[in-house]
Amino acid sequence: MEQTYFRKGFGLKSEVKPLIDAEYHSEIVHRIRARGYRDEFGDVTVRLAQEFGFCYGVDRAVDYAYETVLKFPDRTIYLVGEIIHNPHVNRRMTEMGIQFIYPDVEGEFDFSGVTSDDVVLLPAFGVTIQAFEELKGIGCILVDTTCGSVLHVWKRVESYARDGYTALIHGKHKHEESRATASQALKYEGGKYLLVRDMDEAMIVCDYIARRPGHIDRDAFIDLFAHKASEGFDPDRDLEQIGVANQTTMLANESLAIGGRVKQAMVERFGEDHVDEHYRSFGTICSATQERQDAVKEMMVSPPDIMVVIGGYNSSNTNHLAHMCRQYTTTYHVEDAACIDVDAGTIRHKPELAADHPESLETEWLPDGSFSLGITAGASTPNNKIGEAIVRILKIRGIEPSFETLTPAG
Repeated sequence: MEQTYFRKGFGLKSEVKPLIDAEYHSEIVHRIRARGYRDEFGDVTVRLAQEFGFCYGVDRAVDYAYETVLKFPDRTIYLVGEIIHNPHVNRRMTEMGIQFIYPDVEGEFDFSGVTSDDVVLLPAFGVTIQAFEELKGIGCILVDTTCGSVLHVWKRVESYARDGYTALIHGKHKHEESRATASQALKYEGGKYLLVRDMDEAMIVCDYIARRPGHIDRDAFIDLFAHKASEGFDPDRDLEQIGVANQTTMLANESLAIGGRVKQAMVERFGEDHVDEHYRSFGTICSATQERQDAVKEMMVSPPDIMVVIGGYNSSNTNHLAHMCRQYTTTYHVEDAACIDVDAGTIRHKPELAADHPESLETEWLPDGSFSLGITAGASTPNNKIGEAIVRILKIRGIEPSFETLTPAG
């Protein structure tokens, strides 16, 4: 009987590595990193965050996608959503012949065109239990690239549901990962989940739990979280016991702070001696997300004059890096190096909180005279795009790094 589920690749890593390295490597990034994450180019000092770009989970997902194309050259290969949230990488998937199945406005996928002869890639974010079961029922070959950090969160959510706790998930309710994570609570009869986007929403939940003066009533609570909670969610019943988890790409400090506020609300409601019966929290912060955020914090001890953050506009971890940088210095979030126009000297970027708004175009955005340029990138951004962005900025200043100048020192 043909094997139809693969999670550990096909043993073709050595075959695809030269192609991946050729497509995603950057000489200038290699040089700056080799010189202590700081280098001089004319009157521009370029500083790289010490953790940036592709994380292990993204590396793995991209490897598996390339291996899948090599393994199944004669089959139709589909991808559920996007492999990762990076436009360049997803364009490469299309060029390789992979067909994308995008969700509808409700976040649901239509698999009616998939047959048992096809191959389906599951993205690094994972898919909901319902989507997985539907694909399994079709009998197609499934190649699962779900990140290990995401799986770790799933296990926590599943354990909460098993023990009768509602999973309170810090995340965006329309994000593929949050939807997939929330669905894990439904593995057990009576399993419940509630998604909160930020501290403001979390405090509404905390006020309700602690019965604080002015908290919203039951009906208003149900209306407010109608699209962010499991079916039939009853705050009077389902907020008695809570286990906290998070979308792996959220701001780590905010996730931790939300957990602390929920615990305090449980103390107010049930007393310190009984809080452990009503509140659970395990470490579900993604190490790669934490490392990239910590690297930005370290860089901002002495902020650069300008910070450029590179990564998809729909990438949560990239958006959070940009948000952090904006607290300290002038910051531009670009989804791709092509947003920097060398001829015009302009930059197209996403302003703060502009998820559904057009990009802004800046003309006079580089300082006169010498300046320091900080660079970081989300976990879905390959080095070649980081390097291209740096080169484009240098070219605007009339600096043309030659191949010889990119040789690492020593």
